[in-house]
Amino acid sequence: MSMKIKIKITGSKVHDVGYRYFLMSLAMSNRIRMFEAHNIEEGVGKEVLIYVDGDEEAIKAFRALLETKRPVHSEVSNIVFDDFDGEVMKIGEYAQFCSTVQLNKAIPVLLEIRDNTKATPQILEEIKVVRKNTDTIPQVLEEIKGLREDIQPGYATPFRQMQADVKAIKERLGM
Repeated sequence: MSMKIKIKITGSKVHDVGYRYFLMSLAMSNRIRMFEAHNIEEGVGKEVLIYVDGDEEAIKAFRALLETKRPVHSEVSNIVFDDFDGEVMKIGEYAQFCSTVQLNKAIPVLLEIRDNTKATPQILEEIKVVRKNTDTIPQVLEEIKGLREDIQPGYATPFRQMQADVKAIKERLGM
């Protein structure tokens, strides 16, 4: 037997905690084929409004999970279950809707990242200048090493280490 319900979840943290995806996965795990959930700003509080249409046993199992499980970072103050008469979206269509919502959130962030990385060519040019200025360091170190070995053989080891360190730093910088 088929059953339709509307569920209202309210609380201080029911948005931006993955609640709709959490609910969709619960619905899928209970083989519910008609499902949708929407974040609603209601007065001073926030709520998630869910519509479910499916087999009565599946809906009961979904409801039992909903009363006991929650997304990790959510803070729920109330859950209300009501009968529902209207249309409910197919769960696959709802999943596509969620993808669109997430893309709408991601696109401005991606554009900002793109705009902030436009300076990358300039940074690469600056690295090339630094590289040109440091290319002579190994030669200078070789000369110093020779001088130091003449003065006091014990100084050669620290200078070899410095030369190895400079080489390692340049390799990490891609020079």
